[in-house]
Amino acid sequence: MTENASTTERVAIVTGGSRGIGRETAVRLGREGYAVVVTYSGNTADADAAVKEVEQAGGRAIAVKADVADETAVATLFDRTEEAFGGVDVVVHAAGIMPLAPLADLDLAVFDQVIRTNLRGTFVVDQQAARRVRNGGAIINVSSSLTLLARPGYSAYAASKGGVEAITLILARELRGRDITVNAVAPGPTATALFFEGKSQELIDRIAAEPPLERLGQPEDIAEIIHFLAGPARWINGQVIYANGGSAA
Repeated sequence: MTENASTTERVAIVTGGSRGIGRETAVRLGREGYAVVVTYSGNTADADAAVKEVEQAGGRAIAVKADVADETAVATLFDRTEEAFGGVDVVVHAAGIMPLAPLADLDLAVFDQVIRTNLRGTFVVDQQAARRVRNGGAIINVSSSLTLLARPGYSAYAASKGGVEAITLILARELRGRDITVNAVAPGPTATALFFEGKSQELIDRIAAEPPLERLGQPEDIAEIIHFLAGPARWINGQVIYANGGSAA
C-alpha cells in the first residue's frame, strides 16, 4: 500500500503482527479504522497477507521487518511509522518465542535467545513507545498466564514473561501525566502455531480441558481484549489482564 504522511485515524504498531495473536490483533484494529504497521521478523509472505487482511477489514496497513531486540531496528520501525501515518497512538508488543524444555535440560544459548527476544525485546520496544506514543495512546504488552500456572517445561518462557509484567507495571507509573495507559494481557493456552508446535494431540486435548470453558483460547479472544485496552479502556492502567478461560494455578 502507498505510504501517506498525513492521516487522522489512530495508528498502531503491532509487533509479531504477521501471525497468531499479533495478526488477529492487527486485523481487529483495522476493523476499527486504525492504520496498522505489521511488524515481523522474517516471513514476508505472512506479513504481506496480514497487511491485506487489515485492509480488507477496513484499515490501512504496511509491513515493516524488524528485530524487536535491536534498538536501531526498532527506532527505524517507529521512524517509518511516523513517516507513513504521521505518528503512533498504540503499540501492541506481541512478538515472542517459546522453546520448551525442563530447566535441567535447556541449552543456555536457547535461554539467552528467549531472554533476548521476549524480555530485551519488550524493553526496547517499550522504550521507543514511551518516547513516541502520542498523548491519549496505549502501550500493550503480551505476557502469559504461565507466570501463574507454573507448567513444567516453561521455566525460561515464564521467567521472560515475568519480566514483561514488571516492565509493564513500572512503565505505567513512569508515564504519569502523559495520558498514556500501559497494560499487559497474559493469555492462557491459545490456538496458535506457537502453542501447537511440538505438542502431541493428547497433550493439546488435556490442556484444552483444563479451564471451566473446556476449550483453548482463540486468537480473536485475546485480540478483543487488546482492542479494548487500546481504545475504550482508558481507566485500566498498570494492570496485567489474565485471559485464560478460568484456568487456575
